[in-house]
Amino acid sequence: MTTGIDATSIALLEDTLRKTMASQSGAELDRALAELGWAEMLSDDPDLAIPLVFRLLGETGAHASVLNDVILETIGGVPGGTPPMPYAGGSWVIWERREGEGNPVLGGLPLRGVPGGELMRVGDAQRALGWWLVGSARAMLALARQHALDRVQFGKPIASFQAIRHRLAETLVAIEGAEATLTVPVVESPDLTSMLAKAAAGKAALTAAKHCQQVLGGVGFTAEHDLHRHIERVLVLDGLLGSARDLTRRVGGGLRARGSAPRLVQL
Repeated sequence: MTTGIDATSIALLEDTLRKTMASQSGAELDRALAELGWAEMLSDDPDLAIPLVFRLLGETGAHASVLNDVILETIGGVPGGTPPMPYAGGSWVIWERREGEGNPVLGGLPLRGVPGGELMRVGDAQRALGWWLVGSARAMLALARQHALDRVQFGKPIASFQAIRHRLAETLVAIEGAEATLTVPVVESPDLTSMLAKAAAGKAALTAAKHCQQVLGGVGFTAEHDLHRHIERVLVLDGLLGSARDLTRRVGGGLRARGSAPRLVQL
């Protein structure tokens, strides 16, 4: 879908958002995004706002409560709310907007368990999480690639070793494939398309975590390296609004019961 903003303006906006997210996170970033017009962007041009903001959250490692806003925009909820979201294992969480440290068990994100919630239309929110997962996967790939170029064994960078190249290439293919599912125009069944896009993004992020960890080796396990933070983050984001495994099973079960598959992409 097209947007009325020209390419130069989009590039300037992306640069501003990237610099803002590189220096701020959490409630502080919420306030900064509000000043930059996040609410208006989401309402007026969600096809630009959602991919851009959520992808950059993944690439920079920052976090904000903007997923709440996407859900509330979809269901017509009161701005500033914290709608319950389904999480892995049949549990429910809310994304806190208040100041304070995130729960370290949940990837450093301010998520709090709640007794339960009500299922709602979350297609846009699933796509938003998909972009966040893709951004995180690209950040992990960048870290692994740079390490492969810098790390020398047997007198040459490990980036020259075929096994390393294969892992990096497989990661890139997974990321590009997931991004393609997030950008295709929806022909029909938007809910189904959103579930598959979220599943593909979750799978790509988990693939990136696995391969990039192998490329980095022991240093990737240390608290001093940024990789482990991205891995913890994608494990949490994959579990929100349906994990890659759960969504794949749900879609497969639905298609088997239906006995046919709808056209998802116009080739």
